[in-house]
Amino acid sequence: MRRQLLPALVMTLCLTVLVGVMYPLAVSGAAGIFFSHKASGSLVEKNGKVVGSSLLGQNFTDPKYFWPRPSAAGTDGYDGLASAASNLGPSNPKLLDAVKDRVAAYRQANHLAADTAVPVDAVTGSGSGLDPAISVANARLQARRVARSRLLDPDEVLKVVAAHTQTRQWGFLGEDSVNVLELNLALDRPRERLM
Repeated sequence: MRRQLLPALVMTLCLTVLVGVMYPLAVSGAAGIFFSHKASGSLVEKNGKVVGSSLLGQNFTDPKYFWPRPSAAGTDGYDGLASAASNLGPSNPKLLDAVKDRVAAYRQANHLAADTAVPVDAVTGSGSGLDPAISVANARLQARRVARSRLLDPDEVLKVVAAHTQTRQWGFLGEDSVNVLELNLALDRPRERLM
């Protein structure tokens, strides 16, 4: 039994050091060197103060800002410690009622006609509840409300949306999208709006 136990303990110790210590240090080191911004959380600063991460959604409710997708993460939504979807299925009456209410509220807030198609990402949450981006269609529909609240020409706001539109990853994954935090910060910088 001793002949079997000693090699097993040595292998356990070696693999623990290799896989539990050396590998994570190597991966963290490589990420810090090659992807330093992303490895440190993709933090976004405004006037020298961290205001969020470009990888995590935040709740904007002021009409002068673009609004993100709804979130079920945490009690008030957008809680990084409670990242989760609502877990309501597509035929669940609670989800259907919530979507119906969100569609009506979205149309009213953005002064849209009753027959205007509302993008699905404007009324449904993402799987994590922390999606940082919205669809281009969603951003375009919100542009008039944002322009009105900021006393700007809607075309000027649409130019900022176009400038901050991210194309599909590698040209074929996902859809074109707009990062809400980066877009809102760009609108707060008057010089960038004029470009």
